[in-house]
Order: sequence, then structure tokens, then C-alpha cells
Amino acid sequence: MAETPRKLTIGRLADQAGVNVETVRYYQRIGLIDEPPKPAQGYRVYPEDAVSRIRFIKRAQDLGFTLREVTDLLALNDGDCSEARSMAEQKRTVIEDRIRDLRRIQRALDGMISACRISEAECAHCALIETLSSPD
Repeated sequence: MAETPRKLTIGRLADQAGVNVETVRYYQRIGLIDEPPKPAQGYRVYPEDAVSRIRFIKRAQDLGFTLREVTDLLALNDGDCSEARSMAEQKRTVIEDRIRDLRRIQRALDGMISACRISEAECAHCALIETLSSPD
């Protein structure tokens, strides 16, 4: 006898998609996924493609796309590769800028760390604290 598929409730959807139930509810509130109608008795049942849609959202977020940008990606037609590529190129530029900024911060921290003395007894004031406290 064939096994009847279990209904995809919000809990099962969240579990299969690897997210929290509150994440599913939030995605519904902001329009990333549709909220199915609630029957008079029982639980809302989600379509199977809701799992892949949430996974798409999470993968896009992992690549640095904001939920607003994910909405734009989801709105693209399947064949609109040029627009998707343009969005990816723009995101890459933003990530490259952020990496540059983080490297600058890392160099500044390296300088402050090297300015610190190993032993507190060697100095009256911490160079790192003085640098952070300076008005420049």
C-alpha cells in the first residue's frame, strides 16, 4: 500500500527548508512566500515548492543579497539572465568594497595591537585606549 504524503504544515515546511517557524511567518508577512488559506478546521497546508523557494531565499542571503534584493531576484523571469547577472555583479562590487574596508580596519587594529606593550608595568597608559580616545 502506498504511503500517503504528509501534509506540509508550517512546522514541516520550516524543518524541510532548514529554518525556524518564525522565519516562515516573517517571509509571509513581507511577501516572500504566500500564506495558504486556513481551513475552517485544521492547519494551513503549504505547497511543496515553498520548500525550494525558502531554500532559494536562504542561499541568496548567504551570498549577501538583502531580502529586498531577493524579492527582486524572485520577480525576474526565468529567462532574464542578464538582469540576474547584473544584480550579481553589483553585489560582488559591494562585497569587494566591504572586504577593502575590513582589510583597512584590520591594518589599523594590527598597528594598535603592535603599539600595545606586553606588560602593563612598562607604560602608564595603554596606546590602544589612547588611540581610540584621541579626537582625530
